[in-house]
Amino acid sequence: MEAIQNLMQPLTTMVWSDYVDILLVAFLIYKLLPMLRTPSIMRIARTVLAIVVIAWITDIAKLHTISFILNQFLAVGLLAFVILFQPELRRMLDHLGNVKLRNFFSSSKPIQEMDATIAQTVMACEIMSREKIGALIVFAREQRLEEYFKTGTQIDGQVSEQLIRNIFFPKASLHDGAMIIRDGRVAAAGCVLPLSDSVRLSADLGTRHRAGVGMSEASDAVVVIVSEETGTISVAVGGMLKRHLAPQTLEKLLQNELCPVEEIDREKNPVLWLKQKIMSSAKEAEMYEEK
Repeated sequence: MEAIQNLMQPLTTMVWSDYVDILLVAFLIYKLLPMLRTPSIMRIARTVLAIVVIAWITDIAKLHTISFILNQFLAVGLLAFVILFQPELRRMLDHLGNVKLRNFFSSSKPIQEMDATIAQTVMACEIMSREKIGALIVFAREQRLEEYFKTGTQIDGQVSEQLIRNIFFPKASLHDGAMIIRDGRVAAAGCVLPLSDSVRLSADLGTRHRAGVGMSEASDAVVVIVSEETGTISVAVGGMLKRHLAPQTLEKLLQNELCPVEEIDREKNPVLWLKQKIMSSAKEAEMYEEK
């Protein structure tokens, strides 16, 4: 009982500004976490967490030598941290600097517009896959990817199957680079993307696939790749590459990634909630069968 009273004691002394302060911090964390949830940033978080946990364990176990080494490391930890993770920190600051306020406080493009964008992209990829024309298409999400626009040509055009195919036509001047689609429009083309150095990737994958995976590692983007050699369609998300996708599977995957269905409250609408779960399970089963 005394512990509960001690816990409730600070609440009795709080004023209205304290509640506003807590709500603002919670809102910022809610908005910033999805923007920073990339493989590179997660590597930094895991490293920091591992160091803190090891330091805590050595302190409890009284491992004086290891504890001394960790203390010396932590003494210059900030400088070492900046040096070791300089590329990741720079990308994180670039992403935060490129977030617009209207996108920070509002939701993404309407689902209807994204449906049309996805449909045109899938049509183009299906034709390019048949004709074995290489393509690299990046769908920007929370992170704006402004730094990659500078490496290509800004377009700001409506997404259409003809425009996508014309850009990636083998003799076109922009066909070797990547196309970036943002807010339902073709924002830029001919862009240079960072290459992945992951050892998990197959040795038979070329530069286009490594650039697609590298982009998905450095940001929250969804990247569609069409192989020039085999015509296979692949998608890279969060550093993971899904290969040999049929056009129908590609469309469903893009729908799931770019047009997430809002979760229905189970208590308020139990029937709609059950229907949503059934439809979601059916979609996952269809995608598994097609693979």
